[in-house]
Amino acid sequence: MPGYSVKEKQHLSALGAAIRHFREALGWSQEQLAERVELHRTYIGGVERGERNLCLLNIISIADALGVSPGRLIEAAFPGRANAAAPSGDDADTPPGRVLKPKGRA
Repeated sequence: MPGYSVKEKQHLSALGAAIRHFREALGWSQEQLAERVELHRTYIGGVERGERNLCLLNIISIADALGVSPGRLIEAAFPGRANAAAPSGDDADTPPGRVLKPKGRA
């Protein structure tokens, strides 16, 4: 995987392993998963080997096909890290997708 740092490769491999875990638990081949998400089987293989950097839409499609939430898929790949980035203070009450305005401005 040219261009990725060691840490990035580890992240990609962890997500790929989580996807493989859920796929195998269903008894599916890579080809069966690929058909369900309308991606090529070689792409799924590359994802599971940590060779592909998935976009958000593909993560959502794969998670949906596997019957898990995207959050559960990420949590399986990176256990214990889901709450590490949770907002605190004023940001905690801001719904996802909302942009906070700087204080003191209208």
